[in-house]
Amino acid sequence: MKFALSVIALILAALVIPFLVPGIGKQAGVDPNVNLPWQIEVDGQGGSRVFGIRPGQQTLAEVRGVLGGEPEVAIIAAPDEVGSIEVYYAQLPLGFVMARVILTVDAAPEAVAAMRERAIKAEHMESTTRKIRLHADDLAAVGEMKVKAVSVIPTVNLDEATIVQRFGQPAERLPVSDKRVHLLYPERGLDVVVDADGKELLQYVAPRDFVLLREPLLKAPAAQ
Repeated sequence: MKFALSVIALILAALVIPFLVPGIGKQAGVDPNVNLPWQIEVDGQGGSRVFGIRPGQQTLAEVRGVLGGEPEVAIIAAPDEVGSIEVYYAQLPLGFVMARVILTVDAAPEAVAAMRERAIKAEHMESTTRKIRLHADDLAAVGEMKVKAVSVIPTVNLDEATIVQRFGQPAERLPVSDKRVHLLYPERGLDVVVDADGKELLQYVAPRDFVLLREPLLKAPAAQ
């Protein structure tokens, strides 16, 4: 399933809570000035670190150890697609930011297909997208797979000016429509989707893996 499409149903389900507002979402034991969405460290070798994790390098078990909480793990699949394994946090503190977070696990299509055969339950989400709950044995196996991408869903609308203020000028700007645009930061492994009519989406990968975000946009921009 193309990465940019794999989180649409979860975006539509988001509830409105504050995002990117200093003082909102502070929690005991959480430093409000650390692990913010715009604090991306690159290592000069194609890797990066954001929210205390390294996309493409750490296993799901390691990432969960950093983020904490009890996320939901499932295969998310559109019709006629095998789908992808996604890990969904309904709410996480990212510095002073409260956000919904989705981790995409790096699993081969044949492995996902096998897990679908053993799945214990499937249900429809928005439209025809399906959420397929994994067997307990597969949940354990997924913990040893690497997390290739991190998506952050803001729960209030952000405009392009705010994004540029926080992240700087993008290397590339790809409009999808007159109200939706992708702001691409390949050197940081970041794609920010700004949507005038919906929720914004921040997608992070290791800079070396930026093709995972950009290639689908070039192939079928209208679908994104």
